[in-house]
Amino acid sequence: MSSLFLRSAAVLLLAAQLAACASEPPEPPPRLGPLEGPDGAHPPGAGLFISPSGQPFRSKPGEPYPSAAWFANADTNHDGRLSREEFVADADAFFKVLDTDRDGIIDGFEISDYERKIAPEILPRIAGLRFGEGMDQRLLNDRGGRGGRGGGPGGGGGGARRAVAGDRAPQGAALYSMLSDPQPVSAADADLSGKITLDEWRATARARFATLDKTNLGYLTLATLPKPPAQVAAEQRAERAAKRRPR
Repeated sequence: MSSLFLRSAAVLLLAAQLAACASEPPEPPPRLGPLEGPDGAHPPGAGLFISPSGQPFRSKPGEPYPSAAWFANADTNHDGRLSREEFVADADAFFKVLDTDRDGIIDGFEISDYERKIAPEILPRIAGLRFGEGMDQRLLNDRGGRGGRGGGPGGGGGGARRAVAGDRAPQGAALYSMLSDPQPVSAADADLSGKITLDEWRATARARFATLDKTNLGYLTLATLPKPPAQVAAEQRAERAAKRRPR
């Protein structure tokens, strides 16, 4: 009798433990550090620039912001001016990188590879959020608010300031880009077919060049291009840190 009682008690105890485990809420998804991609591709302090066509350029902490590296790479004749032809050729070169099966089309699988492997920093940093949520809002705060005044170099009261990319609540790639596209690759899918042809890609590149060439000069210079919000935030942090240093 005692043996049967002990076995029954053990079964009841095990059932109670299993029920308790089942009732415990699942552990929350891990939060990643600010400006850190899903694979740690963009550690704090490092620089990230997303080119107009979506190609990421990264720099180590303390190095110049990598928009200069993109411009130098795209300016193939090194005259300090990025022509429309050079701009489109730069986009074409990245199309070849994305088109891994070489069929002349960027499909959904290749877009997914871009987001997961090439530029993971553009995705939300907390699992389970919709696209565009979970971005580092401190970038907006560092710029003095969403709309406003004194947010960029030369800004102060209500005076003129240099243009900043994605001035209104930038999300995704727009945090690190001169343009406001949260996902610059899929944005080239003009007919929403889920596939991007080379013609669509080039048409998007020409439209982006026209957006950046505000004065219709036919070329771009790095000094007159808008700064990405991440660059502005980094420059302002560095400026405040310099002011705090003892003299």
